[in-house]
Amino acid sequence: MNAFLLAHEPAIRLGFFLGSFTLMAAWEVLAPRRPVTFARRRRWPANLGIIVIDSVVARLLFPVAAVGMAAYATAHGWGLLSVLTLPGWATFVVAFVLLDLAIYLQHVMFHAVPLLWRLHRMHHTDLAFDVTTGTRFHPLEIVLSLGLKFAVIAALGAPPAAVLMFEVVLNATSMFNHGNVRLPAAADRVLRLLLVTPDMHRVHHSVRREETDSNFGFNLACWDRLFGTYRAQPRDGHDGMTIGLSTFRDPHELRLYSMLLQPFRAEPRKAGAKPGLGNNS
Repeated sequence: MNAFLLAHEPAIRLGFFLGSFTLMAAWEVLAPRRPVTFARRRRWPANLGIIVIDSVVARLLFPVAAVGMAAYATAHGWGLLSVLTLPGWATFVVAFVLLDLAIYLQHVMFHAVPLLWRLHRMHHTDLAFDVTTGTRFHPLEIVLSLGLKFAVIAALGAPPAAVLMFEVVLNATSMFNHGNVRLPAAADRVLRLLLVTPDMHRVHHSVRREETDSNFGFNLACWDRLFGTYRAQPRDGHDGMTIGLSTFRDPHELRLYSMLLQPFRAEPRKAGAKPGLGNNS
């Protein structure tokens, strides 16, 4: 089983990525939640370009994927789960849930530590919110995230099947909860009891800092409630809220090279700037 997962991991992940992306992109066209304030042709080339760069960097620096790390750890008896006498299904569930907790805590850390925030803020400087925002992360953040993920996998002794499932689900839910898609209000209320919904995560991309520092979850919705970082709705409402940060609002910042250089630049002056500046297509 492990050999099969290792051999087919890239194809499995790519297939689920393309399927999820296509579904969400179509949903955004058919039932958008908010008007499109920036044309896709101005944002998507750079956002999609970041995916290519991130993928190449990750494969060059981490030729063994997370599934490979899990296979190595379990083969050598590493980690907490290797010493617990749990049924196979329970090991799978515990590994999945704890990996999701680790991603939540990592996200909080990337907001709380100034040096890490300089890397992560590129994700927040998108001036619109759609499926491509869910894949917009600086390559250096990807490298650090993979290093942390490998350490967690080794410490847990997470089984390869659980790691692959987690990777696939996390990727799909990141695109889902960043989608500019409309859900019926009743469906959103029920679904966010378990999963992070687009309306729930959109609050995290508000220009208001107290809202940016809330709703950190990507997959399971329980962590924000458990740790007191949950915020049900944005103060200005979903139609009135401004997406992004109060800085880096020049549309030129949407270009690929500007995004890559953002962590190494000071934040632009905000004198005279209004929260919605630059939100015209």
